[in-house]
Order: sequence, then C-alpha cells, then structure tokens
Amino acid sequence: MDAPGKTDAAVLIPLFEGPDGPTALFTERRADLRRHAGEISFPGGCQDEPDSDLRFTALREAHEEVGLAPEAVRVVGALPPVGTFVTGYRVFPFVGLVEPGQAWVAQETEVAQVLELSLRDLIRGHQSQRLLRKGVPIKMPTYTVEGHFVWGATARIVEHLLQRLGPLT
Repeated sequence: MDAPGKTDAAVLIPLFEGPDGPTALFTERRADLRRHAGEISFPGGCQDEPDSDLRFTALREAHEEVGLAPEAVRVVGALPPVGTFVTGYRVFPFVGLVEPGQAWVAQETEVAQVLELSLRDLIRGHQSQRLLRKGVPIKMPTYTVEGHFVWGATARIVEHLLQRLGPLT
C-alpha cells in the first residue's frame, strides 16, 4: 500500500469501550506549532530511522504524546496510508485496543488536549465539505463532535476506520 508523500510517519488509533460505545483517542495539537497547529489528530509522528518499524513509531509517539505505554496496546491491524497535501507526510495508521479508564498525560510541548470521541458521535458529525487549502477547494470528509473539527488526513483515516469496522449497532 502506498500514498503520496516523501516523509514516512505513523499514527496509533487507540480504541476502547467508552460510555457511548467504541471510542477513539485523539489529540488536539497546540496552536503555536509550526506544522498542523491546532489540528485534531491521532498520536503519532515521523519515523526516526528509515528502516525502523512504523508500528514501533506509532507506539513510541503515543507513549510520548499521551502517556500510553506500548505494552498497554494490542495492535490489531493497520489501515491504508494517507498523504498530507501541504506538508508531504505519508502517514501509516495502526489500530490498537486499549483498556478503558486510562489516565492520559498530554505532552505539554505538543498536545493542547487529549480527546476521547465515540465512533457513534463521529458518524453523527460526518459531513462531506469543500475546504480551501492554499486557495484550492478540496472536497473531503469532516467530522464535528462537541465543537471539535476533524478534517484532512485524520478525517480520511477515520473514514477508512469506519468503513473497515462496518455498521455500529
């Protein structure tokens, strides 16, 4: 599987059973960051070594960004990679199951807040919108939950996740 982008990165999609059913963990990035400032994303980042395991990258970054210990995650699969149009990342998403009730610890230099969004709320908040990126209108999936706006590569990953999981009853 491939996607556009010249820099490999990986994210972890931590899933757990929340009060409203299956729930995913997201981060809201700090507004003062150079790249993807203020955006909602999954914990993740760039691959340190070109030949290293991207699954390890996703687990390492989740540990650094939200305090999720790698041994507390059962990686159950991966989704197709997606590219970021402006920054040129090729993002490889890994899905991991975690126990509910984790005590998240946001990395202060990168994460403004940790968000737990139920998959049902994401489905209810789905829209297909045209957003302007560098003056070019791009139609993409978006998800809005309690004022949190998920778009771009993260929204495309959510779309792949929801398609893979099928109907939530």
